[in-house]
Amino acid sequence: MSKLHYLIHIAHAEPMNHPPQIAVVIPCYRVGDSIVGVVAAAIDFADTIICVDDACPDNSGRLVQDRISDPKVRVLFNEKNLGVGGAVKVGYRAALEAGCGVVIKLDGDGQMDPAQIPMLAGSILKGESDYCKGNRFHDLGYLKGMPTLRVFGNSLLSVLTKISSGYWQIMDPTNGYTAIGYRALSAIPLDKVSDGYFFESDMLFRLNVARAVVSDVPLKAHYGDEVSNLRIGKVMGPFAFGNLRNFFKRIFYNYYLRDFNLASLELLAGMLLTLFGGLTGARAWAHSIDSGVPATAGTVMLSGLPIIIGFQLLLSFLSYDIQNVPRTALSSFEHPPGGA
Repeated sequence: MSKLHYLIHIAHAEPMNHPPQIAVVIPCYRVGDSIVGVVAAAIDFADTIICVDDACPDNSGRLVQDRISDPKVRVLFNEKNLGVGGAVKVGYRAALEAGCGVVIKLDGDGQMDPAQIPMLAGSILKGESDYCKGNRFHDLGYLKGMPTLRVFGNSLLSVLTKISSGYWQIMDPTNGYTAIGYRALSAIPLDKVSDGYFFESDMLFRLNVARAVVSDVPLKAHYGDEVSNLRIGKVMGPFAFGNLRNFFKRIFYNYYLRDFNLASLELLAGMLLTLFGGLTGARAWAHSIDSGVPATAGTVMLSGLPIIIGFQLLLSFLSYDIQNVPRTALSSFEHPPGGA
């Protein structure tokens, strides 16, 4: 029994006659010589490794082909640069075509330890979750070496992604060390997922709409002399817009299109009452300033009471939304649901 399948075996309560195939997808773009070490280290933990050269000017794909001859390793070449998300999607599609049961996404810059693959895959193999992602915020020691600006940016993005995706229990949404099960991957419309750095956050939104179970796994990243292609200041605007768009889409899909319940009414009534109270109060305030006559108690109550009630309804909806996290893995369904 190989090291990989032994780890799969001990992750289950019972022996498996046909262990699922595990694929590792590695997008390659300006990762230097580190890609060779990453691929070599990942071989023991995967049945197949799919390297996607995203029109890399450093010819990362050729470097892998020249230095690693293991039959597990497969290199795909994009004719043009698709972005990190686009490159990962190419690898995902190849893994789906190969029928792999779990697909790991691993960066080629050496920050992610391939020996942690079993930790990511374990929950999926047990049928407890559909998507596992690394979380560097689990322990302060895990953040050692991470630039302060990136820590702040990731914390802010975590809040935005919680709101937009509906996965309130997760942190570190931009962590690219992930594992996804076959059913969850099949349920997502990959063509609609972002091709850029918003890829991980967009995946979480799509997973929520598909009602997939997502879990965090505490993982430590390794920071060396590698240079990240991600610029926090440059992506904050697109990230904020993307999260806002996904929030409204998620609310529409989950509370008005696919379901309509008490929380749907609370959100609608809360927004209308708050808007009515705010506009009424603003109008009364403006009239009071123009006329010099203080607003009456009745006028104040007419604007204040709807705001108070509306705010309470919105808080009630938020409480429901936080509790409405998917809890049953798609692997327990007879057929995977369609994507959004």
